[in-house]
This record gives sequence, C-alpha cells and structure tokens, in this order.
Amino acid sequence: MVTEAGRDPFSALGDPTRRRILELLADASRSVGELAEELPISRPAVSRHLRLLKEAGLVEEAPEGTRRIYRLHESGAEVVQAYLLQVWGEAVGRFKLLAENTRPPSPGGAP
Repeated sequence: MVTEAGRDPFSALGDPTRRRILELLADASRSVGELAEELPISRPAVSRHLRLLKEAGLVEEAPEGTRRIYRLHESGAEVVQAYLLQVWGEAVGRFKLLAENTRPPSPGGAP
C-alpha cells in the first residue's frame, strides 16, 4: 500500500523511533528540536525519521518563523485505518464462511 506521498505507511511504522515520534505528535505539534529533546537521538536523525513519515503521508510540516513545525497528517491515519478495515473485513468474511460450512462434531466423536 502506498500513499499519495509515495511511501508505504506500514514501512514507516515499522521503526520504534518513528512510532514514538507519532505518539509525541499526537500530544502536540512540535519542532525537530522539541522532538529531539524527548528522544535519545540527534536532531539530524529526527529529521530523517520525519522525512520518512512525511513521505508516507503520516505527518505534515508548516513553517513557523525559522522553524518547521510537524504535526500528524489528518488523512495519514485514515489510509492506514481503511487498509486495516479492508483486511479485517475480508478475514471476518472468510471466517464466517468457514464457520457456516463446518459441521459440529457428532456426540460420539466421529466427524
């Protein structure tokens, strides 16, 4: 699955640091420096992670003076949610079909 931005959001979510960045941004919009203060990595490393998250359509940035402020991209989570609902819906449908076409075991134990 690829977003309009061009990257697979699940690949972006595969890294624990990027997931932590998303958790921090869920609380409030932040600059690279503010994120770096909360993480055990350098500012350049935070910037690289943010670039990948942005390319995956999960975060967006806005200039504020000399800084760039990052926040969660509104439709990023919707893309991931839609995919999960599609997969889950298909799995539930297959389970229902299997359950409807499976006979319960007979009382004597023979199928």
